[in-house]
Amino acid sequence: MQYHFSDRISTLKPSAIREIFKYAADPSVVSLSAGNPAPDAFATKQIGEICTDIFNTHPIDALQYSVTEGYPKLREFIRDYMKTRHNIGRDFDDVLVTSGAQQIMELCAKVLCNEGDTVIAEDPSFIGSLNCFRSLGAKLKGVPIEPDGMDISALAEALEHTPNVRFIYTIPNFQNPSGVTMSLEKRHALYDLAKKHGVMIVEDNPYGDLRYEGDNLPNIKSFDEEGIVIYSGSFSKVIAPGLRVGYTVAPAEVMKKMVVAKQGEDVHTNILAQMICYEFMTRYDFDENLAFLRKLYSRKAKYAMELLDKYVVPHGISYLPIQGGLFLWCTLPDSVDMPDFCKRAVLEHKVAIVPGTAFLCDEKGSSQCFRINFTTPSDEKLEEGIKRLGAFAELVLG
Repeated sequence: MQYHFSDRISTLKPSAIREIFKYAADPSVVSLSAGNPAPDAFATKQIGEICTDIFNTHPIDALQYSVTEGYPKLREFIRDYMKTRHNIGRDFDDVLVTSGAQQIMELCAKVLCNEGDTVIAEDPSFIGSLNCFRSLGAKLKGVPIEPDGMDISALAEALEHTPNVRFIYTIPNFQNPSGVTMSLEKRHALYDLAKKHGVMIVEDNPYGDLRYEGDNLPNIKSFDEEGIVIYSGSFSKVIAPGLRVGYTVAPAEVMKKMVVAKQGEDVHTNILAQMICYEFMTRYDFDENLAFLRKLYSRKAKYAMELLDKYVVPHGISYLPIQGGLFLWCTLPDSVDMPDFCKRAVLEHKVAIVPGTAFLCDEKGSSQCFRINFTTPSDEKLEEGIKRLGAFAELVLG
């Protein structure tokens, strides 16, 4: 049988991160490649209690079909929580619960882009979102990232000279993969440019609650008075990624189309998982849970940076210090072949890192960077992995 695949899928490449996971499954490999929360971060006891109570009190609600927009109690909680805590949500906005935040990216591209339209994105950016946009035939226009976020002058130029731009995709807090946080000045500038050009903004914020140093900055959606920002939130990093529950606060007219598109995909997000999220948020002290996560990740981030300073930086590799999130972005000297470095690191030195090219808008582009994750490994594994990385760097760079 000769198989014929659609144009939109035949050109897509497997995620480099998922491919690296194949190597990372080798027990001799220390994986610094995942983007997973720390094993210590999961409130297994509380979630177990919630599941028991749900099946003792209203099991059919958890097992029956439900409405596409989401579990009503959870939607109302999100609406109130986001308005009270983050000043997000206006009279023209509504809330949709999704199957993870990545579904929001797919829905945005599906309802806003025709094939050949353009999405402007930070370069580098989250590969999962970029592949969602690519899979629906959107073109990607990358805008470089600076230490305080997207290069606004490059964004202005892109908006002036790129045809059919439908939205700007940004991760303003502890960006994946760079760890960079966009300054308040740039958040306002981005919003003003989008308003000027009649382009929407998709604000992806899975890491915003995980700030462990510095002051919180207002989200772009918090000053949206024109209905041009689609906000994407997630419970993956603050409760559990396996539940696959995300949510969007978006202009109601846009959300209506997203609901129609979602009905054709999965009817509705897993109701049991939505009920678990609602009960967790309302039954337990969520602020206390966030404080615990911040303390946990603050310690692990500081430890990872100390290890990099000790074992890796002396050999000419630099990194961007972070104030939150899950990732560190490292840069190799120009003389080093980055893809070969990453490949040899896992094959010869048994430490898995993610090549920076995996996150580029231009799949043929080049990068001298690689990403490491410090939350998933134990402290012992983290030290061992960075030691191996340093030993390999010494071999290559001296």
